[in-house]
Amino acid sequence: MIKVHDMDQTQAAAIPVRFVRATSLVLFIVCLMYLITYIDRVNIATAGPLIQRELELSNRDLGIAISAFAYPYAFFQIVGGLVSDRFGPRLTLIVCGAIWSLATVATGWVGGFASLIAARLLLGIGEGCAFPAATRALSAWMSKARRGWAHGITHSFARLGNALTPPLIAALIGLGSWRTSFFIVGSASFLWVLLWASYFRDDPRDHKYVTADELKVLPDVKPHPKRTSMPWRRLLIRMLPVTLTDFCYGWTLWVYISWMPSFFLHEYKLDLKNAAFFASAVLLAGVVGDTVGGVLSDVILKRTGSLVLSRTGVIVLGFLGAFACTVPIFFAKDLYVIAACLGGAFFFAELIVAPIWAVPMDITPEYSGTASGFMNLGFGIAGMVSPVTFGWIIDATGRWDLPFLASLGLLLIGALLALTMQPGRRLLIER
Repeated sequence: MIKVHDMDQTQAAAIPVRFVRATSLVLFIVCLMYLITYIDRVNIATAGPLIQRELELSNRDLGIAISAFAYPYAFFQIVGGLVSDRFGPRLTLIVCGAIWSLATVATGWVGGFASLIAARLLLGIGEGCAFPAATRALSAWMSKARRGWAHGITHSFARLGNALTPPLIAALIGLGSWRTSFFIVGSASFLWVLLWASYFRDDPRDHKYVTADELKVLPDVKPHPKRTSMPWRRLLIRMLPVTLTDFCYGWTLWVYISWMPSFFLHEYKLDLKNAAFFASAVLLAGVVGDTVGGVLSDVILKRTGSLVLSRTGVIVLGFLGAFACTVPIFFAKDLYVIAACLGGAFFFAELIVAPIWAVPMDITPEYSGTASGFMNLGFGIAGMVSPVTFGWIIDATGRWDLPFLASLGLLLIGALLALTMQPGRRLLIER
């Protein structure tokens, strides 16, 4: 173990926080990435009404712009996983972080519908690689017993980004304009890239401040596995049930993160500030759900040793709980009751996140980047169709509650599909 008194003053000063383990700091930096990427991704939802007015866009047009992000995002899930498995998550996240940061800043410069689409496409390219690469990083830096917790806390930061974005963007717009808000959050993204490049290393054994105690519990995952060929067919077949399950979850999430501020703004005739407040309150429930899902999954695994109970069981609970909380939305009229139901549904939906992201690491830690890319492809495909469908239904009917009907069906289908994932059956790779 590295001790402070064994180092010279320069080395000691270089440790950011001496009583915090390197593994914890790496996890925290990954958490910041999730927070920032979601702010960059969903800020358009809060700025949307102003962008619509200035660029003269319909709800359908805005839905198309929002979903444009999802097309390259879905494709680059696999690219990001493959590249991070081959070249390491450090380099992968440096490059894709620079891309999504540039795209966020560029959104502030758009002059019309076409340029808005282009900026969203570029954002999808950068962020599409990010989560598989982060999963690949955590597969080497987190012990098996902490995988659920790690994914729970990282995604709770993502939902914190969701929750903070409406009031944050509203405040930044108040200080300048909607364009200013994109410039500021894009600049913050560039700062994260610098932090990642300076601190993270692909192999924990190469990190200057990792301790012997930490290395004892970390898995033996090679940072750059070299194989003669990627087992594409076996990996795709093995991950397909997880991908389909993730699609069902992703549909509902996209509804929440893309349209929640506009839902309160138009359905209840609130101003931007109050709409942002209610949207933020609903999305905060997801922060709690992500953390609880991760902790619950790890506790069940520790007590039972069963990956089926700890992963699949929590995922099914999340789907069914979200379904139960969504049903009252079609009968209640009171704003606070609606907000409470939406918050409850989002809490249960977010129980799904930590265990489902741990599943690729359970199935194939050697190819966890590519496997998680396959899985999150389902989320990306949901993002292609969910926002556009939502906008089309609103334009056609004038009702903001109807798009939740599709979520009800997919929540039930997701619960059934989750039973087919088999996280306890590891994909064996011949070396």
